[in-house]
Amino acid sequence: MPPTPLEVKTIVSAPFAENSYIAYLQGAQEAVVVDPGMDPGAIFESLDAERLTPAALLVTHGHSDHIAGLGAMKGRWPDCPIVIGRLEAPKLADPWQNLSAAYGMSLVCPPADVLLDDGEQYTAAGLEFETRLIPGHSSGHVVFVCRQFEPPVVFGGDVLFAGGIGRTDFPDGDFRSLADGIWRHLFCLPPATRVFPGHGEPTTIADELRDNQWVGQSSKYGRQRRG
Repeated sequence: MPPTPLEVKTIVSAPFAENSYIAYLQGAQEAVVVDPGMDPGAIFESLDAERLTPAALLVTHGHSDHIAGLGAMKGRWPDCPIVIGRLEAPKLADPWQNLSAAYGMSLVCPPADVLLDDGEQYTAAGLEFETRLIPGHSSGHVVFVCRQFEPPVVFGGDVLFAGGIGRTDFPDGDFRSLADGIWRHLFCLPPATRVFPGHGEPTTIADELRDNQWVGQSSKYGRQRRG
């Protein structure tokens, strides 16, 4: 029997055009919400329209545009766990680390309920995720890889974009770490793997390996890596 299809709803929130995702199995009553950003009301509306209850709040990294909705989500569903990479969790409580202070805000989120390490598995709403640590945009950034579908799916935060990569000029950023992590943890996935990024349109591993100007095969980094 083929697997139940995956449904993914995208909510884009201002002012940073950040993508929050609602992911669920077709016909299910539960979902996971990935990176609830600055428009939690729109996430509520989408969940209510599909008659879904969030089973987990997955956080790729602790920058303010990706975590601003956590407080509102926990306010409505207090038992829904916040799930984040262990190294990134301190940003939830620190406005300087989560970059909100730099924009004149002071964002403090509820603490994490589940801390994940590189390679650890996490299951919610019938979806099975593998955690992969890819620092460089943020020191504890993780991506969530779901391999139960064909092609696989990645919720990638600000690691790999359609034609781009996450910024590396933040205090804990590093281009080499980001590029190495993309090649080690993402470019090894099947070419048709779908990547749902933190900003912009979805892409595939094949497209980025071939064409990405920063880390693709024809980029300066790609040529160096291939020798």
